Amino acid sequence: MNLKFELSKKIIDRLDLKDGEVIYYSVPIDIDTDGKWTDDSFLVVTTKRVAAFIHDDMTSYKICDLQKASSESGVGGGLLVVRKDGEDILVAHYSSKHLSRYAYIARGINILISGRDEEVISTESEKICPHCGRVIPGTRTCPKCSGSGSFYQIIGKTVRPYKKDLAFISLLMILIAVTTLLNPEVQKRLINDVLKQDGSFKTALGYLLIMFTLSISIVVINILKSISTATFGAKISADLRRELFEKCQKLPLSFINERRPGELLNRMTDDTRFISEFCADVFCNLFAIFFIFIWDIIFMLILDWKLALLTFTVVPFVTFFMLYLRKTISRVFRVQNKKNDDVASDLQDVISGMRIVKSYGKEEQESSRFKVLSGEFADIQKRNERFWGMFDFVFSVFMGLGVVIVVYFGGRSVLGLKMSAGELYQFISYTLLLFQYVGWLGRLPRELSKLKSSLDRIYDVLSQEAPEEDPSKVKDISIKGEITFDHATFGYKSYQPVIEDINAVIRPGEMIGIVGASGAGKSTLINLLMRLYETDDGSILVDGVDMKNISRKSYHSQLGVVLQETFLFSGTIIDNIRFSKPDASVEEIIHAAKLANAHTFISKLPDGYNTYVGEKGHTLSGGERQRIAIARAILTDPKILILDEATASLDTESEYMIQKALDRLTSNKTTFAIAHRLSTLKNADRIMVIDDHKIAEMGTHAELLEKKGIYYNLCAAQNLS
Repeated sequence: MNLKFELSKKIIDRLDLKDGEVIYYSVPIDIDTDGKWTDDSFLVVTTKRVAAFIHDDMTSYKICDLQKASSESGVGGGLLVVRKDGEDILVAHYSSKHLSRYAYIARGINILISGRDEEVISTESEKICPHCGRVIPGTRTCPKCSGSGSFYQIIGKTVRPYKKDLAFISLLMILIAVTTLLNPEVQKRLINDVLKQDGSFKTALGYLLIMFTLSISIVVINILKSISTATFGAKISADLRRELFEKCQKLPLSFINERRPGELLNRMTDDTRFISEFCADVFCNLFAIFFIFIWDIIFMLILDWKLALLTFTVVPFVTFFMLYLRKTISRVFRVQNKKNDDVASDLQDVISGMRIVKSYGKEEQESSRFKVLSGEFADIQKRNERFWGMFDFVFSVFMGLGVVIVVYFGGRSVLGLKMSAGELYQFISYTLLLFQYVGWLGRLPRELSKLKSSLDRIYDVLSQEAPEEDPSKVKDISIKGEITFDHATFGYKSYQPVIEDINAVIRPGEMIGIVGASGAGKSTLINLLMRLYETDDGSILVDGVDMKNISRKSYHSQLGVVLQETFLFSGTIIDNIRFSKPDASVEEIIHAAKLANAHTFISKLPDGYNTYVGEKGHTLSGGERQRIAIARAILTDPKILILDEATASLDTESEYMIQKALDRLTSNKTTFAIAHRLSTLKNADRIMVIDDHKIAEMGTHAELLEKKGIYYNLCAAQNLS
């Protein structure tokens, strides 16, 4: 998201920047002090000032004089307010399209107020196009303003790796074009030399044999073309799917979380499938059709240029008709794809949550809701098909008119002996070919619009910048387990910190319990330790090395994780345990399962470790799934162990046994354990209490009870002392 718009020379001159003063943020103010729309007003934040330029007036506040800045959302817009000398002052009024932008600005001002000379960077994409003001429909760039040139560049980029396939297909297309254009010539000679002049049977047989040979050739070439184009399309589809999947693996979790699962699924399946179909059915035919189209026109002009020009008078009307509807065609497909994403996402949600749906008896309610959603999608499809029905009807009228012109005026030429019957038949054949391909080209905008929509959605993902590690800046380390939080601050939206200014030093082999109210930031802290996200401010050091300077592969190979929401892949139990260490031996897997207290119940299953657990492991109980997850985590003998409610789903007996196993496992391992049942953390070396997004208390169980603070109250609520 752009936080630094270009400023006019007039505003820059009025700022009169002093030595060392730098502009950090410059964003539009689109509502003035009278509540009217404005397009000449700006808010500028430098390292020393906050300045509002509203029309010709400038109001400025020194950063050192401010105590706080906040962005306050309202109906249809928001306000940027700063606090000076204990009084709140309105600085800027803006519309709803700038709400997120000003939230970042407020965060940036507060960082400057705190004395840190740091600039907030927004990785968020724009929701509204800054050029045309339209809502951007789920892609990174505006489809209207991205430019048609980029679209054709994308097509070129997509097909460029398949030059050999295209060369062979082009050869087949030339053969198809030649044989198609030869047929009317042979038919003309058959009529003129045989039927009209009472030619010999031998001559007629010769022409018929040539026509038969051409027809067989066309069939054989078309079979080869169909196989080649289908293979060509399948290659492109498979490669695009692979690229999309690999890109999604590399992209940060924030990108995945911002998209609905059905939306990404549609981009990988429906959009790539359409591109495959387009390449096979449309793109590969373009060369042959344009070749035939051009030579068809030349032959018509040679046969009778006056009649040809008369026939061509229909073409400008058809061309104007297509160009007039081009924007409408693009819009209808974007709307249809958007609604298709909604249907796919809702369907995936319901199927994934079918146990909840059935347990609450909400089958009819969900069916009704899905019926409404799919009905809306069907209505859009019907409206689009009515549009295309009318489009095809008008198109057919123009083409029919062209054929009538040829038959009428061509017939008069034959009767006036200016044209032979064979030439008229040949001319009609070329006219039918012409209008057949004009009709095909008339449908081309529809296919191109669908292609553009699909390519926009696919390359919206592929063009995302994935965080790449610089081999010269990252290194592999053998982790000992010392973790240092140095002013660590993070928010899923950087302007809204979930944890802020976290400072702590964790010794190697120490077990740290993490407690706090829901939403305090416990899971976010764990997410940072798992490197699912990077800190916005401050840093996390592992053995004195900034986590960002450690290679991800090295770090994750020494990390064990058991999350609160246990996830098992569709497959066997042994495959799920082996997921963390693909080369693990059977003996290692069984040993890990025993330590996790999972071996006994696995051995009692009919297929033992080869038992298929089904999607998300729902054929097993919650406790069984959790013990398999624990076995998976400890298989790699991690140096850092993260337990998020690791014993939450276990019965009392299993919890006791698992707790004993965990006591052995956590020896010589730096362990972070989140728990709501505080009894499971009594033996932790230290307990970290998160409150209001910060570390409120830290110490042993006994020390925190003596303080009689937040932890004491939590223990009292659970009758624990």
